[in-house]
Amino acid sequence: MSNQRHVVVEPDKQSLAASVAALFIAKTVTLIEEFGEATVVLTGGTMGSAVLAAVNASVDRDSLDWGRVNVWWGDERWLPAGDTERNETQARAALLDHVPLDAGRVHPFAASDSGLDLDAAAAAYAAELAEHATGGATLPRFDITFLGVGPDGHVASLFPEHSDVREKNLNVLPIRHSPKPPPERLSLTLPAINSSSRVWLVLAGPDKASAFGLTLAGVTPDEIPAAGVEGRWSTIFFADADAAAEVPPSLIR
Repeated sequence: MSNQRHVVVEPDKQSLAASVAALFIAKTVTLIEEFGEATVVLTGGTMGSAVLAAVNASVDRDSLDWGRVNVWWGDERWLPAGDTERNETQARAALLDHVPLDAGRVHPFAASDSGLDLDAAAAAYAAELAEHATGGATLPRFDITFLGVGPDGHVASLFPEHSDVREKNLNVLPIRHSPKPPPERLSLTLPAINSSSRVWLVLAGPDKASAFGLTLAGVTPDEIPAAGVEGRWSTIFFADADAAAEVPPSLIR
């Protein structure tokens, strides 16, 4: 696993979203040229949606061959299809409904009204991931995985001091008793997230400063799940100035 961890700081949320969007478009174009396709894992939250909206607003949006992009999600709230609090719904509104994706390449988690229970939905997503893997793997090749970071340091739906953070064998978990509503969710595990070639964590606001500082200070993933995130090739923290207030200047790229 790579130890390349970088911190990139932009002055405010708007410039942060635009910067990440520009890099995403450029990198995805390169990935498609190299591999014939690109696989991204999306996140929810304010900055997750802001980055996707910035991609949609970019003059370079259509330079990307969207029909060759595979889309997965890192986690999802256990809510009915179309609920405005679902990460899928927010991603579709911000970007996915505005670009010519191949519907067969878009892989949302099951919704609470799908006819599956939470455990079956987790198993179904794990099976779908395995179906799109190659070479006996249980996960596809994730090129870019987006994550937000909560004020408590949670990523995806993996929360501090919850046993879910320590899961080593499964790729997808049913989450119960989430401290952040709704209590039931679905989430990739840390090993699944860390299988990604690149993990991009995007965070903004002064309420993230403490967790971000601790993430880079060597605390355990049990204390701050974001501290356990490490992409195979690189891990980049994109932050605004407020979120980076407690990051040592020497770590900022």
